[in-house]
Amino acid sequence: MNIAVVDIGTNSTRLLIAEVSAGGEVRVLKTGLITTRLGEGIGKQAYLLTPAVDRTVEALLNFRQIILESGAEDVITAATSAVRDAANQRDFLAEVKQRVGWDVRVLPGDEEAQLSYLGVVRGLKADLCDGVVIDIGGGSTEFIWTGSGVLNCASLKIGAVRMTENESRLADIREMLAGSLIPIKASGAGRLVGVGGTLTTLAAVDREMEIYDPAKVHGYFLTRQRIQDILYRFEKMTPEERKRVPGIQPQRADIITAGVRIALAVVDGLGTDGITVSETDIMYGLLYRALEKRK
Repeated sequence: MNIAVVDIGTNSTRLLIAEVSAGGEVRVLKTGLITTRLGEGIGKQAYLLTPAVDRTVEALLNFRQIILESGAEDVITAATSAVRDAANQRDFLAEVKQRVGWDVRVLPGDEEAQLSYLGVVRGLKADLCDGVVIDIGGGSTEFIWTGSGVLNCASLKIGAVRMTENESRLADIREMLAGSLIPIKASGAGRLVGVGGTLTTLAAVDREMEIYDPAKVHGYFLTRQRIQDILYRFEKMTPEERKRVPGIQPQRADIITAGVRIALAVVDGLGTDGITVSETDIMYGLLYRALEKRK
């Protein structure tokens, strides 16, 4: 059975098509990513801009054709921060329904966090009983950690697109994160695992990848020192110069610096020595959750 997952994010719209065996084994058949920047202007207004909506709908139409050709029997569609926070959320969902034919589910922040955690745990096959998972997105950052045997979640409006739009400095981000990191640190959480385009890009840059290789990114450990070094390097460059750095998608060059600032602020705020990067994220979490419901 083939299942397709579509994730409508603040910066990009993504596709995952996987084959699921009778025993529940997952084999990735195809992935896709289109930088649609649905959250354009997110720091200045509370609604989705028409050009951004049009770009996103066109990406969804593109993915719909790919999904049809794949023979997928089920399509899971979800939207996160940009749509969740938009004053014109209903208009966007209605337009997608009319033009694409999909009923998109808008994920609450805590559920987005839980799904990212599920994707990481299954993908890394890791025991994260004392770990923290962070998902640095375009509009928000999610934290998932265990404390007193309970899974805790927090979703903060601190994302790479939003911080770029707001021209937030490292000191600003540290201040915004400070209060939310206190209970995480107090829980005694140790290992830090991260997902999202900022962190996979950081890993690709650190490994100087001319061609992106998910297998070399998945499980890669980014030290605190390397995150800081890359940030200082990026801060001295223009977006055009960053576009030429191996490992960076040109469409991410304008927001990557803000994303790295978030990563460094989290690492320092939690007092960890770095972040383990996971390729399996919320999209895989959505897939695994759907499979659980089928049992």
